[in-house]
Amino acid sequence: MRGTLSDRTGAALLMAPLLLFLVLAYAWPFLGVVKWSFTLPTPGLDQYSALATDPLVQSVFIRTLRIALIVTLVSVTAAYAITVVWVRGSPVQGVIAEFCILVPFWISVLTRAFGWVALLSNRGLINTWLQSIGFISEPLALVRNEFGVIVGMTHFLIPFAVFPLASAMRSLDERVLLAARGLGSSRMRTFWTVFVPMTRSGIIGSAMIVFVFSLGFFVTPAILGGGRSVMIAELIYLRIFQSPDWGLGAAISVVLVVFVGALMALLFRSVKPKQLV
Repeated sequence: MRGTLSDRTGAALLMAPLLLFLVLAYAWPFLGVVKWSFTLPTPGLDQYSALATDPLVQSVFIRTLRIALIVTLVSVTAAYAITVVWVRGSPVQGVIAEFCILVPFWISVLTRAFGWVALLSNRGLINTWLQSIGFISEPLALVRNEFGVIVGMTHFLIPFAVFPLASAMRSLDERVLLAARGLGSSRMRTFWTVFVPMTRSGIIGSAMIVFVFSLGFFVTPAILGGGRSVMIAELIYLRIFQSPDWGLGAAISVVLVVFVGALMALLFRSVKPKQLV
């Protein structure tokens, strides 16, 4: 009994610095933002009322949700295919897939965003090549719009979607797949009716992680959107740092944090945390 109590005390002491850091670095500043949302420019709920009536804020919220949903769908689909090769492919295929998954982590988000600008701009590699072979006469609008934002965000987030899927696929019971094949099920039917449902926790985890990351994206939409596809994080930046409207910026931040918190609570209700790693 003494040993158990000692273990718990030791664990609490080890976690105390981390908890203190989280409170000082995140919780305390966030409480300040909450205070701004209720007190600037005048005390009251005016800023939250403005959220429900301001057409600009509503359009940015809708655009952010639309882009986040598309990025989530494309990222999880691509990550699922990559993870299948990584986990269940041959050793050579696994090494190549692992290399492709890890390399993006070595390159900063800023470098990747400008790399996509070099590829997708009017004078970029793709438009120049398509015009040189006579496929198009005028450059395609591939950047400074939602398409460019979605491409850049999807490229950044695919590696984050891979790991929950890999965890789910590696914990899968192979005997179930062998039983399905033994009962005469084709490879394709086994994949869609047995393999995919058994990796449901990984799919949910990947989708939630990518969606939450997408809601708070700032650098990639700011560069690839060119100010024409403003998302919620960029709107908060503009309200707080480029216009004297700190109260509305703080109110948007609070709503976004509450929304993300609700999504994470839903995630942990559906999937155990250890299934995400």
